[in-house]
Order: sequence, then C-alpha cells, then structure tokens
Amino acid sequence: MRKVKKGDRVKIIGGEDRGKMGKVLRVYPERYRVLVEGVNMITKHQRPTQTVRQPGIIQREAPLHESNVALVCPECGVPTRVGAAVVEGLKMRRCKKCGATFE
Repeated sequence: MRKVKKGDRVKIIGGEDRGKMGKVLRVYPERYRVLVEGVNMITKHQRPTQTVRQPGIIQREAPLHESNVALVCPECGVPTRVGAAVVEGLKMRRCKKCGATFE
C-alpha cells in the first residue's frame, strides 16, 4: 500500500521547497517519486516538434522523492504519517494523529 496517491494533498518536508503544499499530480512507484503541483519547478528549453508547436523556455514540475513529502490529513488538516487499517474488509489508510481513515 502506497502512502501517497494521485490527488492527495501533501506538504514538502525536505529540500528547496520545504514548507510548500500542493496536490499530487502523478506517482512513479517504481522510482519512489511523486510529481507535486507547483513544487520543484525546472526550466526546460523546448524546441518545436509535431506535437509542441510553440518553442521557448517553459517552466514545469519535476518529480520529488516520496520521503520528502508528508500527506496532509483530510480530516485534521495537518501533515501526518500514514498507517494501515482494515475497515469492513477493505484496507485503508489511517491518520496517525487523529485516527481518521481515508482512501
């Protein structure tokens, strides 16, 4: 079970963007990385191609290691560690601070 999933709200706890919050856009489980909206921005020099007609310098997000993010509990609204709980036969994630379960 992954501690962070697509669509979760996370807080950055390490690195250059420490303290920022954002939404998880994509998870790369094989590389242990997550892509967070508006965090870890990089500059890319884009040349024109068949799919990208507009060349230039663009800003985009780069993946972060999942150890540098903490899930923000949807119930209590604070960054927390995640535990596992079985509710009605389903394995769910559980907030270690308030005990709330969520998917």
